[in-house]
Amino acid sequence: MKNSLFFTSLFFCSAIYILAVAGCSKQTNLHTPQNPSDAITSTTMGNGICNYDVNESALAAQGYTKVFEDNFTSGLNNWNTWVGGAYNKELEYYQQPNLQITNGNLVITTKKETVTGVRTPYDPHLKTFDYTSGRIESKTYFTPSASAPKVRISARIKLPPGYGMWPAFWTYNDPWPTKGEMDIIESRGQEPFKYTTNYYYGVKPDKPLTKENKTTGYITSDVSLTDCYHVYEVIWTKDTLSYLLDGNVVDIKTGGYVSSLFGKLERITLNVAVGGNYFVNFDPSKIQTGTMYVDWIKVFTAQ
Repeated sequence: MKNSLFFTSLFFCSAIYILAVAGCSKQTNLHTPQNPSDAITSTTMGNGICNYDVNESALAAQGYTKVFEDNFTSGLNNWNTWVGGAYNKELEYYQQPNLQITNGNLVITTKKETVTGVRTPYDPHLKTFDYTSGRIESKTYFTPSASAPKVRISARIKLPPGYGMWPAFWTYNDPWPTKGEMDIIESRGQEPFKYTTNYYYGVKPDKPLTKENKTTGYITSDVSLTDCYHVYEVIWTKDTLSYLLDGNVVDIKTGGYVSSLFGKLERITLNVAVGGNYFVNFDPSKIQTGTMYVDWIKVFTAQ
């Protein structure tokens, strides 16, 4: 989706998943996402299934082992919270009160309220914001490895409706983009039947190289993505990024810099931005705040 941030976390390493230590570092990512008006000409139809859920027994039969799970029943101990503004001309201030655990869901609520806070976690200059929202990033880092070359990152989400809502489920690491980024879903609240996938990689900070396979465009669903829960996934291997909607592959990215992501540790990020560069001809007067519900996050690995 966008920016990068170093958090302090514990270091744990195994062949399957890794919890890394990172000291605070100055933010260097100024990444602007691809403007959706730029060459978005294709559409891939995904057969969305309202309130779909994964069948873990079926995944186990396919050789998958679950290595991470958060059902949001006991707080946000697995996550770091972003506090401050963000990038990409977004209008929100991220803060803890907009993150709630309710009925086994992570609830990220955007609000129209005036607050003053730092421009970003690494820019102490104060700024007045007209909207607030929430963003979390996993303390656990993931990557495919020689012993577990397939990583499947999944989330069950009900997206927020409303003009100007920009929800995202994605991964990245610092320094961005040299560790890569995978956008599993980005969408606009006023377009409840479509979303985009993407990835970024760069050989130098602030020099993103983007390669998308055939779908510089939208994934569309025949079922609303804001009315009920859907499962969004990426299966990450050395040579492919396979994106799934409700258990069905809807996009496969190959070639380009996909193989450069292999072995790069990435953390999972969930947030709802307000406005920003993801919109075309954006009219702030039309903003309608919304709420994103996240039922669970799971990560599986396989040979």
